[in-house]
Amino acid sequence: MDLRLLATTILLAVTVFGQGRCRDGYGTSQCPLTRELATAPIKPVFAPSGWKTVALDHITLVMPDYRKEAAFYIALMGWKLRSDDGKQAVLDIGGWGSAVFKQAPERAKAMVDSICWVIEPWNAKMVEAELRVRGLTPIPDNDGKGFESFHAQDPNGFDLQISNANGLAKVRKTRATAKTSAPVALSAPFAPTGWSTVWLDHLSYNAANYKEAASFYTNLIGWKETYDEGSQHELMIGELGDIIIRGGNPNNPAPASPVSRGRIDHISFGIAPWDTDGVKAELEKRGLRARVDTSTKDDIHVAAFKSYHTTTPNGFDLQISYVTHDNRLTLANAVRPKP
Repeated sequence: MDLRLLATTILLAVTVFGQGRCRDGYGTSQCPLTRELATAPIKPVFAPSGWKTVALDHITLVMPDYRKEAAFYIALMGWKLRSDDGKQAVLDIGGWGSAVFKQAPERAKAMVDSICWVIEPWNAKMVEAELRVRGLTPIPDNDGKGFESFHAQDPNGFDLQISNANGLAKVRKTRATAKTSAPVALSAPFAPTGWSTVWLDHLSYNAANYKEAASFYTNLIGWKETYDEGSQHELMIGELGDIIIRGGNPNNPAPASPVSRGRIDHISFGIAPWDTDGVKAELEKRGLRARVDTSTKDDIHVAAFKSYHTTTPNGFDLQISYVTHDNRLTLANAVRPKP
């Protein structure tokens, strides 16, 4: 292989899968600030609301061919089809989450359009008032059957939806019966793996100012900070999972790469059962590429964090890991800069 091509490939891999520009030290070309300045907190964006995130109602993804995507997740990740109306499919992610796959032929590939979180305490009038007090513009989205919610944009223009517990979080307590009103049944792309999706390992969120975004979510819906590395911040989403918020550091005078809108570039799901070589073999058996991601330089067999990336039929970057609730901070500890 041409050495320049090899160097480019390695750089691309570090850029795509690297966990934090300051992981390997401060005062470097990748992380020019001192530790003190890089990790210095900012003033909170507003006062805490007192709300807690208690459930994931649903993740909404839009894509050019939702049926292929739905069939892929059902076979690979063990998700269950709840409904398919010919325009979108609703799937249960285990018993703890839901995904809505919407048809959007104008899209080049799949992307996360919005996420709805269940919060407590819930009182629609009070929630609306508290959002407005914080300078947000709440847009109601109710079904007339008990589900109440508001959409609001975070500092990066991402569509955040917060709701009561009467939506899909309630519906999925009943058994999914694979209801469909579409003219053609979903066709499995390959044999089921037998895996179960047991955990939201992390959402990877790109923001213009990661400290501002972290402050927004911690103070609005009660997420908890784990560490601030200097280019990213990991937060715990209650007992549901984690998120890594990446982006520009406001303490760095150098301009950051422009981010026109907050974007989730990939999602990592913890699966069970996990077998490091077995998972890779099952992916490749189905014609899928298994790209190793340990977030460190360690071999995956000895690394603290073990995962693979693969690509879905609509081009979304899906990450599969061994992380569960019990070892949820494995990634955060693996990439936390050493003193």
